[in-house]
Amino acid sequence: MNNLLELDNLQTTFRTRDGDVHAVRGVSFHVQPGELVGIVGESGCGKSVTCKSIIQLLGSNGRITGGQIRFDNDDLAQKTPKQMRAIRGNQIAMIFQDPMTALNPVVTIGRQMSEILMRNKGLNKKAARATSIAMLEKVGIAEAERRYDQYPHEFSGGMRQRVMIAIAALLRSQTADRR
Repeated sequence: MNNLLELDNLQTTFRTRDGDVHAVRGVSFHVQPGELVGIVGESGCGKSVTCKSIIQLLGSNGRITGGQIRFDNDDLAQKTPKQMRAIRGNQIAMIFQDPMTALNPVVTIGRQMSEILMRNKGLNKKAARATSIAMLEKVGIAEAERRYDQYPHEFSGGMRQRVMIAIAALLRSQTADRR
């Protein structure tokens, strides 16, 4: 079976005013379709930077300086930002430990979910709402229709994580990271 995701000697560096910081050095692993892989380590060891390297969310001072990131036999490290935007969310997703960093606090959960479906899947507003509510139910959010119209701060941290899992599932991502 072919690997869905493969990192080979990944190197990630951040440029600072004091010089380069080598945040990830020589990380290699592979993930096959349907396989679950955990990245474990001390705080600050590079787990998050490794995941952000995969999806190219390093910020303006971060860059991949070596190695390869292959997703479905395609080298992600060579993709342009525009190409990566098409891949993120549709094929690869990252679910943050604190979803408040990913959810817009002034927009309802339902609107955020529906906008993603309308933009990425071409659904109309009514279909996007129905699909979003069904997915909220699927991830275990009680009273999903009522919760659809609520804001992120009205959900517990665990419930916000479920919302992020629902968003990743809506887009039918092939890989998802929950850190």
